This record gives sequence, C-alpha cells and structure tokens, in this order.
Amino acid sequence: MTSSLRHNVRMVPVLAILLHPLAGCAPRKPAEPPPRAHDAAPVPQENSIISVPIDADQKILGRAIEKALPRTLWTIDKKEERCIPPQKVKVFGRKVNVTPAIGCTIVGIVTRGAIRLRGEGQDIVADVPINARISARDVGGVLKGKTATGTAMAHARIRLDVTQDWRPTGTVRLHYDWTSPPGIDFLGKRITFTDKADEKLQPIIRQLEKDLPKELAKADLRAQVAPLWRRSFTVIELNRDKPPVWMRVGPRKLIYGGYRLDKGRLRLNLGLEALTETFVGPEPSALPPTAMPPLTRAKTDGRFRFFIPVIADYRELEPVILRALVKRSRRPFDLPGLGPVNARFEKTVAYGTTGGRIAVGLTLAAAPASGVTREVHGVIWFVAKPMNDPGSARIRFTDLTVTGNTDGVGSDLLLKLGNSPGISSLIADALAQNFAHDLDDLLVKIRRAIERKQAGDFTINATIATVETGVIRAYGEGLYLPVRATGDAHIAYRPSP
Repeated sequence: MTSSLRHNVRMVPVLAILLHPLAGCAPRKPAEPPPRAHDAAPVPQENSIISVPIDADQKILGRAIEKALPRTLWTIDKKEERCIPPQKVKVFGRKVNVTPAIGCTIVGIVTRGAIRLRGEGQDIVADVPINARISARDVGGVLKGKTATGTAMAHARIRLDVTQDWRPTGTVRLHYDWTSPPGIDFLGKRITFTDKADEKLQPIIRQLEKDLPKELAKADLRAQVAPLWRRSFTVIELNRDKPPVWMRVGPRKLIYGGYRLDKGRLRLNLGLEALTETFVGPEPSALPPTAMPPLTRAKTDGRFRFFIPVIADYRELEPVILRALVKRSRRPFDLPGLGPVNARFEKTVAYGTTGGRIAVGLTLAAAPASGVTREVHGVIWFVAKPMNDPGSARIRFTDLTVTGNTDGVGSDLLLKLGNSPGISSLIADALAQNFAHDLDDLLVKIRRAIERKQAGDFTINATIATVETGVIRAYGEGLYLPVRATGDAHIAYRPSP
C-alpha cells in the first residue's frame, strides 16, 4: 500500500464526476464547511459452514470389536445319526441299501484371530479370520477318530451413526468365505461342517450390534467435542498489519456429516455453522461461549463466507489527492473563457458528511497565467455521493455540489477551477489507481494468511474462490465498500496433550 494504515483498510474512490458550471458572478456569502457525519460503518456478518474433522485413533473401534467378538465363536459336541448316508445300489431297477447310515460324534471348536479394520466409503470393514478344528469320532464304531481343519475370512461390514444426543449406534452385516472348508473324506463321501456357520455367527453379530455402541459410548464423544465447541468462539487473525484484519467466529450449530476410516484414523466429519464477522483495526473480543446444542445432521461442505469490510480512512485519502494535484499543477489549467490558469494546492481535507456523501476540501491559490489579476486564495468544497455498479469496484460520484470561500472578488476563478474537468478527472484517475491496487493487495494478504494458519488448537486451511463487491457508502468512519468472499475452509482440531 502507498501509506500505512492504523485501523482501517485504505481504499480510495474514483471521483468520476460530471461537473456542472455554477451560474452567476455576484459576490457570495462565505460557504460553511459541510457538516461532519459521525456514523460508524456496519460490522458485516455471514453464516458459514466450516468443516472441523475430528480424528480418533481407530484402536478405539478395534478394541470395541475385539471385546464384542469372543475369541471362541462356537464349539461342537454332537451325536450325528447320519454322518454318512446309506450306500445304495440299483437291483432290478430299484435302489437298495447295501450299507446302513453311519453315525458319529462330531466335536470341534471354531475360533477367530486378530481383527483388521479398513474403510470402504461409509462402511468400516472388520476382517475376521476364522479357524475351525473339527473331529469325527466313533464313525460307525469303525473309524476311531478323524480330524479336519478349515479357515475362513469373515467380513463384518459396520455402519456407524450418532444420534442428536451423541449416542453411537451401529449395524453389522456379515459375509464370509471358507478358504479351506473343514471336512473328512470317508467311504468316498465328504463330511463337511460349514453349514453351522450362519446358525452360530448370526447371534454373535446381533450381539455385536448391541455391544459395539456400548463400547463406543465409553469414548464419550460429547465430552471430546465440548472443548472444541467452547474454543470455537474465537478470533482469527487474517492480516497482521497494514491493515490488521480479524475474523470473529460465533458457532451456532454442530453438524454431523458422517465419518470415514483412513490411514489408521477414524475421522468424524463434524462441522460448525457459525456467524463470521470481519473487523478491520483493533482485535475484537471473542463472543462468550454458549451451551453446546444437539447434533444436527447435514452435509459439512466446508463452504465459508465472510465479508471484508473495506473502509477507507479519510485521512489516508487526503495525501493521495494532494500529491496528484501538486504534480498536475506544474503546468497551467486551461479554463474555458479564462485561458491558462496557474494553481497552487496547499492542503486537502476529506470526511464523511450527511446523506451518505463525502466532502473534500481543497485549500489553494490561483491566478491567470497572463498575470493581469492578482492571485486568489480560498477553499473549494466538493460534496458528492459515491456509487458503484453491482459487482464492480469502479466508483463514481453523483449529486455533486461545489462551494467555496475566497479572499477576493475573483472567487469565480476558484469555483470554475474546481468545476474544470482537468481537476475532477485528475482526482478521479489518481484515486481509481489506488483503489484497485489496495483492494488487490488486501486480498493477496488475506489469501496468504488463511492458506495454512495455526490458531491455538486449530490448524486452518482455507482458499478464497470468489470475491464480490457490494454497494459503497460514505460513513463518518470512512468510505465503506463491503466485499464478500466465499471459499472452502477446513479446520483441524488438534488439542495440546
């Protein structure tokens, strides 16, 4: 920026003024300076949804599943009357039993191994290795004992949810494949024992659905999120100085948008619907935390919105105007009907006046370049209303009035000089360049500030996607142009150990 700022963003308007000549040459009553306005620019507010993912160690979930699934899934100790069905042969077109049904005693145990977790979209998949060791004993009093082993990989697909009052719930679906089904070959037949899997596993799965939420509830999700809620009532520095810019965050809702399992972390997609207020100047106080509300289900899209209250301190406009006029005054101004006129600009003053208008006062001296009349001293006052087209930072002024106080009968000389396109266009061009430069410079600083920022327990990553300008207005505090920025914001909450 061209000069330092204390509390406000230095923005400069374009005085694209079509001036109307003032009629009459009679002596005038000295003009009073326009009244000063003292109204403050509004603090803009926007509602934003900011993604705040909460990472939890997946071991919490793993331990819960390990506890809910017993190591021994089921045992077998059962007398079977027909381990091997009767053997038949065809005699004279009819099937005749040649051996009776052979009974046996089946004993065995089915256990599981260590559980491995992985994520597939909204599903948490628990891979459960199953090992079976089964024996057939006393097969028809002939076979004293035969042992078989088998392995399977069961896949428990778990879908979690969280209620409004933070209670975890879950559903479990089971799929499994025997990679080596346990069985015994005897008398050309195979005795297999996998038909018991569904019968035995389904009660375990139903129990897992009951026990898993109870285990997860011990993690007390609400207690873990409570510090996040309290600390989200914060003030984030967007720009350190020239100018200092702050965003105050006031959470209103907590949003749950699902979860995913990724790289050993169980990530809960939480979000904050918050009121975001942007301040230029001294750091504002954080809002007092409110009680944590019930959980709301919605998409945590991470879209944030905030206003940049671009406020031009009138004191910063004054040297910009004066420098442009002094530089131009090195050559005469050509006034219609008067010819070349030399001018000396000594001082400028700018402030907000009534009706959302700006007042600019020029202290100057002027005389015809011919030297036929003496130099006239005085103050010229410009009063006009700033305007801009929607979405444009290009500013023009309407409802212009020009008045002045002079020390002689040549007062029309100064007033005509003030109405001349040479001065109005000069001021307009100078301020237009500064206006565009300062807006771009501020946005660059804010983009850089929020790309990655550490604020206490929060790591902020944000990008600005679009910028839209609002309607300019002159307040007593300064020229105010609201600029709305939208983008993506993700805040990772990593509390200190």
